[in-house]
Amino acid sequence: MGKTYASLDDRLKSFIAAQQLFFVGSAALAADGFVNISPKGLDTLRILDDRTVAYADLTGSGIETVAHLKENGRMVMMFCSFGERPLILRLHGRGEAIEKQSPDFERLRALFPELPAVRAILRLSIERIADSCGWGVPRYEYQGTRDQYFRYAERLGDEGIRKAQLESNMTSVQGLPGLAEPSI
Repeated sequence: MGKTYASLDDRLKSFIAAQQLFFVGSAALAADGFVNISPKGLDTLRILDDRTVAYADLTGSGIETVAHLKENGRMVMMFCSFGERPLILRLHGRGEAIEKQSPDFERLRALFPELPAVRAILRLSIERIADSCGWGVPRYEYQGTRDQYFRYAERLGDEGIRKAQLESNMTSVQGLPGLAEPSI
């Protein structure tokens, strides 16, 4: 049976920290708008306090989460145990995309390791914390971090990343505003 929590306690924080993968969900307001779910990995997540988390959003082929947050702020993060003990944890709340021109960007960026092509820090103010059993989630064994993203960013270099952001990160697939300006 699922349970809700008033804040992230030490057990939940430990569970989150142990996950190599998490998912971010957001949606446009339009009835025909897309729902977006993005898997996230690498060392991109930080717990800021008992009701706030943030992740470093890396340059990619789309900008859906940022665009949805700018439109309506709704976001959910989901963590699943793929190990021996099943558990699913969802953090629902209001998210914001903190871009390089924001006064908070550099302070938050400093919490993360040196990662290539960080385009924003996405911060979630948690309104609801809930777990569920996770009994239907299969067991998988973590084999390591992929290096393709790092090679991609190195191959593109700053100018290539800037060009990629201009081509695919300024608006969402449905035309919602994405990045205010390239991060590089």
